[in-house]
Amino acid sequence: MKLKGYMFWIAFVASLGGLLFGFDTAVISGAEKQIQSVYGLSDFAHGFTMATALIGTIIGALFCGKPAEKLGRKKSLIIIGILYLISAVFSGAVVNWYSFMFFRFLGGLAVGASSVIGPMYIAEISPSRWRGRFVCFFQFNIVLGIVLAYFSNYWIAGVPNDWQWMIIAESFPALLFTVLMLTVPESPRWLVGQGDEAAAQQVFERTGESDVAGQLRAIKESLEDAASAGKEKLFQKKYSIPILIAFLIATFNQLSGINAILYYAPRLFELSGVFREGAMLQSIIVGLTNLTFTMIGMVLIDKLGRKTLLLIGAVGMVIAQALVAWGFATNHFEGYMLLICICAYIAFFAISMGATIWVVIAEVFPNSVRAQGQAFGSATHWVWSALLTWFFPMFLSIGGQYIFTVFAVVAGLSFIFALWLPETKNKSLEQIQKELVRK
Repeated sequence: MKLKGYMFWIAFVASLGGLLFGFDTAVISGAEKQIQSVYGLSDFAHGFTMATALIGTIIGALFCGKPAEKLGRKKSLIIIGILYLISAVFSGAVVNWYSFMFFRFLGGLAVGASSVIGPMYIAEISPSRWRGRFVCFFQFNIVLGIVLAYFSNYWIAGVPNDWQWMIIAESFPALLFTVLMLTVPESPRWLVGQGDEAAAQQVFERTGESDVAGQLRAIKESLEDAASAGKEKLFQKKYSIPILIAFLIATFNQLSGINAILYYAPRLFELSGVFREGAMLQSIIVGLTNLTFTMIGMVLIDKLGRKTLLLIGAVGMVIAQALVAWGFATNHFEGYMLLICICAYIAFFAISMGATIWVVIAEVFPNSVRAQGQAFGSATHWVWSALLTWFFPMFLSIGGQYIFTVFAVVAGLSFIFALWLPETKNKSLEQIQKELVRK
């Protein structure tokens, strides 16, 4: 199958929503200590303030499905870009605790919605042989956004009102994403659902789909099956396997500790007592590790498959998290042990859970309920992320060994999940539907 450059452009532009997702996730790590000081927050109130955006992600993920179905994937992503822009400017410019939480909440709505609609759009428009890599490109941009946020924080640190400028910096990629989304087409699967088969055919032809007629026929059959059954609801017995897969991969993804570590990376390194002066610089090393191994995951995901990557990653994460827990318990953080263990965890996470989560959730649901299923999987991810981010400062004050032991146990359970997970590489979305949906 010849892949056209136009498909690369579409994947690049749509994945910039992932870059904003990652930037928004990590940028707060450089500002969080000053935010606590400026607003005079207790650990509990500080954790809640940090989690405000994540509460927005839950709502954004849960309720973006209907706009995505009614307005289309493209228009929805443009609206998301505008929300990112408003959040970045006003949460940094307005120094008021309630205003800060409100505008961070708006940014959270954008993150939650983009985590649903971005991968869904890419999955629906990509040729099947390249779908894993292109949806994984969304994850790559999440990680790239995290790295850019760490660098941005490092460069801005020290200027007057630096924590505000760190947050406002997100407005530049937000504006770029919003403008570039005007240059890409609508999802062909959404177009077929709207009765515009000619437009869908044109998109498939421009993106390099080898069997346009076969794809259109399969999509129409899938939608006709849904129509004959009436308006499809996600939570019914025949979708139990896709629902379980989405719930478990989102749960293992977050409860292995990734977002808590990314949100509180500088504080975590300071707590170890080794990196008190260069904690923000160590965060950049963590971010670059994440970026490097996400790229490796992108290369391997359509070769080795989702299942194999998850198995490899689970083993590595268990060992790395167990060593971090042991280090906190015994206070053995000589030299660069903590940094090495955290980077090892990040590396194994990036090639496994990080590379596969959005791909798997985008693949396992049929056309008729994909938006609902994507919303469910993403909302599950963000509920766990919000809870962990809220309570993580208190967990650390009790002792890092306890929470990192939990992370290691969860990573071990993800190995069992990976053994059961059906492989989806090199299969069309409609073929996956036939295998996973019960009659």
